[in-house]
Amino acid sequence: MQWLDGAGRFFNPQPRISVVPIDGEHVCIVIDDALARPEALVEWAASQSFDTPGWFAYPGLVLDAPREVTQLIGDNFASRARSRLNARRTLEQFTRLSLVTTPPEALSPVQWQCHQDRLATEPERVVYAAMLLYLFHDPAQGGTSFYRARQEAEQTQRMLTESKALSAGEFTARYGLRAGYLNGSNAYFERIAQVRAAWNRMIYYDGGIFHSADISQPKLLSADPRRGRLTLNGFFTCMRSRRVASH
Repeated sequence: MQWLDGAGRFFNPQPRISVVPIDGEHVCIVIDDALARPEALVEWAASQSFDTPGWFAYPGLVLDAPREVTQLIGDNFASRARSRLNARRTLEQFTRLSLVTTPPEALSPVQWQCHQDRLATEPERVVYAAMLLYLFHDPAQGGTSFYRARQEAEQTQRMLTESKALSAGEFTARYGLRAGYLNGSNAYFERIAQVRAAWNRMIYYDGGIFHSADISQPKLLSADPRRGRLTLNGFFTCMRSRRVASH
């Protein structure tokens, strides 16, 4: 495989690992110098055809990652991050490459918000963990922020539901928000942690936490994987740790 090094390794055997607190319960695991040959994954992506997402509101283009990459990422998640995210056995996993390309003025209201990566609602049994690998060199293209809702859960859910149903004008009139990427706290969400982008930096976190990409310089967005905000994203459905579930 072209993204393996001369010793047949996908991952760098000596990465730098740190932990960023998100709140009193959750952390983000940061792995720097994660891949052995990250540039090979970028070149592979540049040779492929990305497409618009079919069923989720991603503001750009996506491409399924090769099956072997998904397996390697899953193995890394199991050894490096799963237990730290209060999870055990992985039930499902998939990975994709993503490029943010949508200009702020073209975003729909649901894309003005932070979001959760949650495919079902079983928090007592299941953890929805996420991974993101930054495959671009310019940190100005944006890292990742984590948020806490300022409203009660019912009010927050109502706003998020209406962000999918209302037109931009209707949503602005009702909530006072305007088209654009979320960058820092607003009346509805408080930023509680931030991880800055860095070339070949991988992060793992609980996908049930509100989070969003930090797109403060949209002029840097590009559909070219060699120039744009290219990331490798992973999603894992796992059983919750017995120790945590019992509390």
